[in-house]
Amino acid sequence: MINELSIQEVLEGFSSGKFTCKELVKQTIDTYESDKNSEIPLNAFLEMYDDSLSLAEKADELYQKARSEGEESLKKLLQEKPLLGVPFAVKDNISVKGKKLTCSSNILKGYVAPYNATVTQRLLDAGAIPLGRCNMDEFAMGSSTEYSVYGATRNPIDREYVSGGSSGGSTAAVAANQAIFGLGTETGGSVRLPASYCGVYGLKPTYGVLSRWGVVAYGSSLDQVGLIAHTPKDIALPLSVLSGVDFYDDTSCDLPNSNELQNLKSLSDEEFKKLKIAVPRQFEQAKGLDKDVAKVFEDTKNWFISKGATIQVVDLPILDASIASYYIIALSEAASNLSRFDGIRYGNRQDPGQGYDEFYTKTRSEGFGPEVKRRIVIGNYVLSEQMSGKCYKTGMSVRARIQKEIAKLFESFDLILSPTCPTPAFKLGQKVDDPMEMYLSDLFTTFVNLSRVPSISVPAGYTNPSDNSTKLPIGIQFVGKMFSESLIMKIAQSWEESHPLCGYPIRDGKNAFSGNESGR
Repeated sequence: MINELSIQEVLEGFSSGKFTCKELVKQTIDTYESDKNSEIPLNAFLEMYDDSLSLAEKADELYQKARSEGEESLKKLLQEKPLLGVPFAVKDNISVKGKKLTCSSNILKGYVAPYNATVTQRLLDAGAIPLGRCNMDEFAMGSSTEYSVYGATRNPIDREYVSGGSSGGSTAAVAANQAIFGLGTETGGSVRLPASYCGVYGLKPTYGVLSRWGVVAYGSSLDQVGLIAHTPKDIALPLSVLSGVDFYDDTSCDLPNSNELQNLKSLSDEEFKKLKIAVPRQFEQAKGLDKDVAKVFEDTKNWFISKGATIQVVDLPILDASIASYYIIALSEAASNLSRFDGIRYGNRQDPGQGYDEFYTKTRSEGFGPEVKRRIVIGNYVLSEQMSGKCYKTGMSVRARIQKEIAKLFESFDLILSPTCPTPAFKLGQKVDDPMEMYLSDLFTTFVNLSRVPSISVPAGYTNPSDNSTKLPIGIQFVGKMFSESLIMKIAQSWEESHPLCGYPIRDGKNAFSGNESGR
């Protein structure tokens, strides 16, 4: 199955003529269609774009022309278009010109994006092919992709479980081999969390490295586009294409050493021996830490020690306030950002003909789902005259302290190591009516967004149930200082080489975690 190959394997196949771009895109679409018509659909893709096959045919023409001209022509072609013919999944809050963009919400029903997001355009310029838009929690507000007007996305490992959120659609599509790699977004862990639940790699870059132009905002000071793939190299190459300053986004910035990502190497033995790793005590002793997650975390620490790295437990009491600070800031910014969705400028509208107030109220009441309403109400209360902005200011003050203490920690350490999530994936419906329990899924991830540093979740193991339950993936995150993507990607590549194919939970039609096909 060519849709189970890595980007490098796909590009080699295209270049040699072993198979075509059209064959690959057709196979991914067929995989989606077969799943769509199954008894329990995954519900990862909301739609496949009707021009993906024609884009693949154009890519094939370029390859055919370059092959006829010789090796140098092929090399030049891939220098100009390093992702030529590679299909990718797009989260439903990232603009693709002429395509629907709804943020999985009724209030944007029928909306068509008038332009490409910068990340979309840069991938198109590199020759990549957008396959279709993927399901998500409404306006990216959730940790399970259950808060979607299109219904929940299921976990491809076991469809009774959640895929994680809010980028659960893109992640499940990659894990189920319906796309080679995927674009997600995260405000507090929405790329890393589903990556952990679905057993693939998920990167949250340094804030600003990837432009947010054309991405629907949730919490602007926290939002970041992220990447999901089967291997670190499949994240590194798109990241090198996507990163850099964008005229349309004043918060965007260049990524140092981005050239190292184009041909990602692992760390040498000498580099591992110099590696100093911090493990926050607050995460090791976190209430609700699942025993299987704790076991996989211990195994990961032992792997680093075996490679010669130094690990030290550190005390960071401020991390206990990260969830509270995160939700105060995120919900306040969400209430402000979502005020534009009023039924007047774009999107769905409900007009009872009784004046502006009734029109506005009815449009938003029927357009937004319960979780989005909950967050808007809380955010507006935090920003209200009653609170005089004090709560928001306190949240920002705590954030500043978290940022300062994390930056200080990185003066002595190269990496922070922690579980991605306190638990493996949970069953559909288990937490949907308990918002506080759902929010705690982000316990280990929010400090990364608050401090604006990069982090990658790596597939590190799986549960070991005493009964006949499914073995579920468990992710561990590698957190680096700002702009250290090159380092954490090299460490992730070293992990991949020690645990071959660990980012392929489903390969050759099998669940790799049910046995040892993943190389563990």
